[in-house]
Amino acid sequence: MGENLEVKELDQVVVRFSGDSGDGMQLAGNIFSTVSATVGNGISTFPDYPADIRAPQGSLTGVSGFQVHIGAGRVFTPGDKCDVLVAMNAAALKTQYRHAKPQATIIIDTDSFGPKDLEKAEFATGDYLGEMGIDPDRVVACPVTRMVKDCLKDSGMDNKSVLKCRNMFALGLVCWLFNRDLSLVSSFLREKFAKKPQVAENNIKVVRAGFDYGHNVHASVPATYRIESKHKVRGRYMDITGNKATAYGLIAAAEKAGLRLFLGSYPITPATDILHELSKHKSCGVVTVQCEDEISGCASAIGAAFAGTLAVTSTSGPGICLKSEAMNLAVIDELPLVIVDVQRGGPSTGLPTKSEQTDLLLALYGRNGESPMPVVAATSPADCFDTVYRAAKMALEHLTPVIVLTDAFVANGSAAWKLPTMDELPAINPHYATPDMKGRYTPYFRDGQTKARYWAVPGQEGYTHILGGLEKDGKTGAISTDPENHDEMCRLRAEKVARIPVPDLEVEGDSEGAELLLVGFGSTYGHLYTAMEELRKRGHKVALAQFKFINPLPANTGDVLKRYKNVVVAEQNLGQLAAYLRAKVDGFVPHQFNQVKGQPFVVSEIVEHVEALLEGKAV
Repeated sequence: MGENLEVKELDQVVVRFSGDSGDGMQLAGNIFSTVSATVGNGISTFPDYPADIRAPQGSLTGVSGFQVHIGAGRVFTPGDKCDVLVAMNAAALKTQYRHAKPQATIIIDTDSFGPKDLEKAEFATGDYLGEMGIDPDRVVACPVTRMVKDCLKDSGMDNKSVLKCRNMFALGLVCWLFNRDLSLVSSFLREKFAKKPQVAENNIKVVRAGFDYGHNVHASVPATYRIESKHKVRGRYMDITGNKATAYGLIAAAEKAGLRLFLGSYPITPATDILHELSKHKSCGVVTVQCEDEISGCASAIGAAFAGTLAVTSTSGPGICLKSEAMNLAVIDELPLVIVDVQRGGPSTGLPTKSEQTDLLLALYGRNGESPMPVVAATSPADCFDTVYRAAKMALEHLTPVIVLTDAFVANGSAAWKLPTMDELPAINPHYATPDMKGRYTPYFRDGQTKARYWAVPGQEGYTHILGGLEKDGKTGAISTDPENHDEMCRLRAEKVARIPVPDLEVEGDSEGAELLLVGFGSTYGHLYTAMEELRKRGHKVALAQFKFINPLPANTGDVLKRYKNVVVAEQNLGQLAAYLRAKVDGFVPHQFNQVKGQPFVVSEIVEHVEALLEGKAV
């Protein structure tokens, strides 16, 4: 590196890759985040897919983005604004520049800024930088397309295949900016394209060309960055998405419980990757069935639960609507079932590739009759593993369906994850019928303490029984229309869920004497935690309580919420958690911060809202 090049040593930096949906920005971002996690950096990513299946090339609606936040220590959000923006065409620059800091380094492919490209991106003039008020000194203007073609001119690849490698040139340049080891990138590509070794080598060649370009023209680059890793904990790490962590958590739970894992599912964005991942693990005893519709996916899982497996069904909000009748069957039959809802923008088909928290009340109440289910929510991509593992433990030990709420943000986002050992995971003890019940077993025998019924797997002599959607007599298991029995069974099913033990609600930050308590649930944890820390740096006393367990609520919920004069419930919907908490906690009247934009919170907006509230300004 030249002596005149400024090297900025930072605790954290944000990079955003953007281009056409066919430009491979997700792959480039994924490789860069994986390499960063491998060297010990904390990471948080946000893939921002276009909603169009295939928008016209160069159009504003077809831009795909991938943002990664890397840090020396723990990283909680993908970042509000990026330090480096890669814009592979004019439309990407037009739509993504709003995500860049004023001082950001911008890398563009000048070959994709011709007159037709500028027209598609709705630029009025040829001076696109001036039109957007971008300082040319912060722009690395590189003829990426031409350089990739020169690099691969002797490869024998056709022009279309050559152009697909442009993302690797941009990746190489970004790797140079952050002094990343290209051997790690090469290993990733050789593994990904193991069945096409020549494709792997061609991509590696282009990555090296991008890296060398950065080295050779560093005088035109405003700065390079170094992120040193701190606070490393020994162990095996991987860059993991929330959907993959969910799949791994289910496999681990089945192994711990000594059961086979069954997934009955139907493809739906953004939950399909759970089905894809689990289908790869037949060697672990995993059975996956891609059904013809949502209700059959859920019904097949109910059958598998009756047969004695750890049964799971996965979907998103529209699929939960379609599964609700079958979910009710699992409630009345009191069968262990894990239902994963990867929330997306609604209503109806809504915003399929965007993220919201708008299924909370659907998860709590979206079924006919008195139909209680535990509801838990994951707080990060890595936490999806722990959350779904805990949900499986609840389902198997208390004989109940359990809903796990993730969303597109944590499902598609990724983080550095330390692989646990099986010894570190809590025991899972399915609530089986006992030997002394043989010959006298009925399906609704209950544990006196937990009120959970006992699970008898079909085929066991002396435990013959039937289940079904009609109400049963609590003592004999026979069909019953007796009003007193029905009232008692409804109360018992609700009491069983209410008695499931969950940890107390934790309060972080200034837990004692805070001016204000931030409250959220699930995936907003990182943004709310970062906002809390920023407010504390500014001299405010602020605390945070993030709900992972929503039904049943932690026992100390009322005490925590009533302890603080000001409480702001922040959620990516129009107030569903706030309404639920008001119903559950007498006299609780919170302030609210609500957005339904299909995008993660912006930390600075939360900070501004809270400061205005503390200063008595209208918000």
